[in-house]
Amino acid sequence: MSAACRADQRPNRPRAVLRVAGAALAALVLSACGSGGTSGGGGNSGFVSGKDGISTVAKGSRDTAPDLSGKTVDGKRVDVADYKGKVVVLNVWGSWCPPCRAETPNLVKVAKETAAEGVQFVGINTRDASISLPRAFEKEQGVPYPSLYDPTGKLMLRFKKGTLNPQTIPSTIVIDRDGKIAARTLQALSEDKLHEMLDPVLAEK
Repeated sequence: MSAACRADQRPNRPRAVLRVAGAALAALVLSACGSGGTSGGGGNSGFVSGKDGISTVAKGSRDTAPDLSGKTVDGKRVDVADYKGKVVVLNVWGSWCPPCRAETPNLVKVAKETAAEGVQFVGINTRDASISLPRAFEKEQGVPYPSLYDPTGKLMLRFKKGTLNPQTIPSTIVIDRDGKIAARTLQALSEDKLHEMLDPVLAEK
């Protein structure tokens, strides 16, 4: 078990500090210790897990995406809610993550191809200790879309239990034009897999 997956057991810390540390630790465990798969947590989720690793929810049964807003890697501010009316592809990634590095060129290509069709890509960068690391990575990869900087995973924890929430790094979620979560995968994506996720939601009227 890695250090990130162990609870802090030092005895004499104030309770308030422990609560804050616990929340941050939970975020690290979520991102560092997830093993993939297609489960969305407990509860009546209402989604279908496909054999291809893509989980989907029928239109009319989808949950609204949580508040996903804040400072981006390049120092600007983004609120995913502002993209309502577009299909949003949300990718959770870290510059330290080999599968993330492998899938980024595919995300970049599809983002450029579909921008004119009303698709907005947004990243959530997590567990990078310094903002300079994802900033350099995005420059190197020519990433054309913004990424929220979320080093402790707080944004990931805003997804309700039992929904199509991100559980591993990388995770990709498709949000429909009404701001609702339509699809999720917990694996690095090829161009074909990304289109398999995105195209049915894009085709919805």
